[in-house]
Amino acid sequence: MELLRIGAPKDRARLERLIKRRSVEPGIEARVRLIVEAVRQRGDAALIQFTRQFDGVKLSPSRIRLSRREIEAGRDAASPALVRALKAVKRNVEEYHRRQRRTSWTMRARSGARLGERFVPLGRVGVYVPGGVAPLVSTVLMCAVPARVAGVAEVVVTTPPGKRGRVAPGILAACALCGVEEVYQMGGAHAVASLAYGTPSVTPVEKIVGPGNIFVTTAKRLVYGAVGLDAPYGPSEVLVIADGAADPHWVAADIVSQVEHGTGYEFAVLVTTSTRLAERVSKEIGVLLDELSLPTRLRARQERGITFVAAPGMRAAIEFANAFAAEHVEIMARDARRVSEGITSAGAVFIGPYSPVATGDFAAGPSHCLPTGGAARMFSGLSVDDFVRRVSTIECSKAALETLAPLVEELADAERLPAHARAVRARLER
Repeated sequence: MELLRIGAPKDRARLERLIKRRSVEPGIEARVRLIVEAVRQRGDAALIQFTRQFDGVKLSPSRIRLSRREIEAGRDAASPALVRALKAVKRNVEEYHRRQRRTSWTMRARSGARLGERFVPLGRVGVYVPGGVAPLVSTVLMCAVPARVAGVAEVVVTTPPGKRGRVAPGILAACALCGVEEVYQMGGAHAVASLAYGTPSVTPVEKIVGPGNIFVTTAKRLVYGAVGLDAPYGPSEVLVIADGAADPHWVAADIVSQVEHGTGYEFAVLVTTSTRLAERVSKEIGVLLDELSLPTRLRARQERGITFVAAPGMRAAIEFANAFAAEHVEIMARDARRVSEGITSAGAVFIGPYSPVATGDFAAGPSHCLPTGGAARMFSGLSVDDFVRRVSTIECSKAALETLAPLVEELADAERLPAHARAVRARLER
């Protein structure tokens, strides 16, 4: 594994490229744009074409949406142990996200006006659940549960048909637990476009949430405005901050767990104050990859996403982590909680040696839908707030309007909008 050193002139440019990693490639954007436009113009016919082209599954318009019986059959096919685990995780996610619920409020302003905010749940939300190489059963819970906690009435799921042309039973079991009765067996950019624009078989939604590969993420960006979106949730990322006291096997295991997705776009970065630890972690990663018995091409793709960064001290490590703004930041160092307080740009922070990213991916409680590609500098992870509209309320008495009128008139005059001032004066002159 390559080792870049913070402060070394020869590594400055490469560290800068690492921080400014690209999440979208021009060639991919052009291909995705064609897919999105095809769905917009040809509806179901395009969905059927792309599902056959990308998933090798032949659908008809009547097969795009699963029937209630198919959802129930998939649920019943899931193992009892998985269903028990899903129920326990659902409780954890509900418990966490209930703390995020907003309460409408009002106040009496200095002007005398009565001001406030109302929080109104969205009516219909679409959840994208990856299901190609790895059926992300947990994503159903991580998206649908916060939506239900927020009060969303209609939650629909779209997910690719599996290798055998069937949606994974675990995904359908999770849908059943969350009361999702509308499931579409399609994935990729065409699924995103159908949720945004609608087709004869797919009713459009108000917002699309959920992670996906670079094609899904690009499609979400292209349909923004026609539909609401959560945040850029692209290929997985982890940045581990570790000192010499960290267990090299544990660090290696967490790095390998994130590049395991195998798309070639994942990032796994170790920032350490100990070059000795970096050497030991490198050896452990080699052992773990050997155990996975990956094809040469896939192993090279995973190793390409791993980078080691040597920091002269913990302060420099924290500064680099904030500049990188990773989806997941793990802290495996002495006084990890204190170190974590310095992290300001991250989707989620995992504190201490017993908090691997996998706990957040599957079971802890916070949604695992987190910003990637450096977007954690300006976006947050999925929450109840993503499923409500915040509506401002303004109620003025005549006395309050008289107080505000001079301010309105002055600003309207500055902005050359005389009709705005007239709308106020008309009420006070009569």
